[in-house]
Amino acid sequence: MMITQTEILNASILIVDDQEPNVILIEQLLREAGYTGVTSTMIPQEVCALHRKNGYDLILLDLQMPGMDGFQVMEGLKSNAADGYLPVLVITAQPGHKLRALQAGARDFISKPFDLVEVRTRIHNMLEARLLYKKLENYSKVLEQTVQERTAELRASETRYRNLTELASDWYWEQDANDNFIKVSGPVLEMLGIQADTLPDDPSAALEAGWNEAERKLLLASIAARQPFLDFVLSRVNANGARQQFRVSGEPMFNQAGCYTGYRGIGVEFATKG
Repeated sequence: MMITQTEILNASILIVDDQEPNVILIEQLLREAGYTGVTSTMIPQEVCALHRKNGYDLILLDLQMPGMDGFQVMEGLKSNAADGYLPVLVITAQPGHKLRALQAGARDFISKPFDLVEVRTRIHNMLEARLLYKKLENYSKVLEQTVQERTAELRASETRYRNLTELASDWYWEQDANDNFIKVSGPVLEMLGIQADTLPDDPSAALEAGWNEAERKLLLASIAARQPFLDFVLSRVNANGARQQFRVSGEPMFNQAGCYTGYRGIGVEFATKG
């Protein structure tokens, strides 16, 4: 992710200094360098409201001003910061103020008297970092929103899938990661006389329910191997001696981390012989 020179030159900049010659000098320097979004104020009490309204990419802030110094301005800006990033580059003639300013939240400093090459370089570098921060922040927000939207779509799709499979089949079923049946629905349950929590899960139960054990072993082997299966024929002889046949289809389920979470499938009765 890159920041272009055009983006830097179009950034919004506020100059805050109570000395008009300093304001004029910095404005002229920035405009000659190609910056287009430069504004200024000599009233420090206005800075918080101006930043709240305009969201400057950079604030060039003089520390020594009457009525409200630069440290007080930064405290006000921090209390109103929407993104937790204070885009302040302080201007000071006092070497002892530099560390204090950085500790107060300033990102960098410019020393008086001005070294014009240094001023241009520090402004350019800070704007590049600030714009990259904003771009990354916006990207994160878009990514988060996209993930939320995609998750909602997947959940809706899952719901539609289940509803359609239940409508289109006699038997809809799910198993958890331990191969326990956690959901079974459809009119076939009444015909078979079984419940989800008593579905046959061992050979003796399968034989008592009349299921064909050879077919059932093949089905369980596919499930144990985490393989999908389509139209697998499963049959049983019910209590009155009638033979029922079902076509069963299923697929393994995995979460986003690729971990197995269970099986789901459908079953349709296609033949009954007395």
